[in-house]
Amino acid sequence: MLRHLRALAVAVCVGLTFAACGSSGSAVPASEPADTITVQTNTGELSVPVNPQRVVALDNTSFETLLEFGVTPVAVPKQLLPDSLAAWADDPEIIDVGTHREPRLEEINAANPDLIIGGKRFAEYTQTLSSIAPVLDLAPNVEATGYLDGLKHQTTVLGEVFGAQSAAERLNAELDDAAAEASALTNGQTVFLANHNGGKIDNGAGRMAPLIEPLQMTDVFASNRGGSDSVHNDSGLAPETVAQANPDWVFVLDRDAAVGNGGSPARATIEAQELWRTTTFATKAQVLYLDNGFYVTEGISAYTAFYQQLAAALRGAA
Repeated sequence: MLRHLRALAVAVCVGLTFAACGSSGSAVPASEPADTITVQTNTGELSVPVNPQRVVALDNTSFETLLEFGVTPVAVPKQLLPDSLAAWADDPEIIDVGTHREPRLEEINAANPDLIIGGKRFAEYTQTLSSIAPVLDLAPNVEATGYLDGLKHQTTVLGEVFGAQSAAERLNAELDDAAAEASALTNGQTVFLANHNGGKIDNGAGRMAPLIEPLQMTDVFASNRGGSDSVHNDSGLAPETVAQANPDWVFVLDRDAAVGNGGSPARATIEAQELWRTTTFATKAQVLYLDNGFYVTEGISAYTAFYQQLAAALRGAA
């Protein structure tokens, strides 16, 4: 109910002055008029300003890319920031707009943005936010194929918007190179995409499947994708089921560590499984733990880092 009231309030508020509706008592000066470009987004073609000066960043997949481009947003959901963006979280000049579950839409309005980078967790608010400023939704869909292509498209467009084309080309090339190297080192191995949530191990294929799209690897539980494989599922996957599948590798997304829910760390949970002691992944020590920030970002830098991590592990296993 609270989020709907806020959505209604901001929709009314945007038609009034910031002095009347902003959370601070004074208006924020409007930016100088800027040139615009038309880009392709998840919601169709959109005209956006070039080099916008007041940017609200809501899409977690864009955070590290914006940092790479030298963009400092005026407002972000600080609780969703990874450790790599502690500077944003600690900056009192950057407004905290809450989370996608309880967004502070009035704070976004008061920030007087030229551009809102939305979508992903904030996709349901796009229509309301569009009343404040253009909403640029470039977030790739983790449940669809072609996620890496989506990341590169996102990076390219953001590079065009912020005049960082060369940096965008470099980030895209780094992803391609890292994925290609990891792929060249795989040769039909099997893998279990594991999510650690609520102290239990479950099938994380629904969230993690894009990781192996460019690789020569087979997900042993791919047939269950779209079933009980959500990273929010706390039912757990029977240890016997994993032991019987006997994958060569296990890639672990530790959601508990990422969101600070406590419980048993993924490593301790996995190492405690007696039934897994004789599996291929256990005897060969082929368990790869994703960086804790991966769950929070899932952006191009996170994927590049994963493929680099995997390539190093594969070289060590050869």
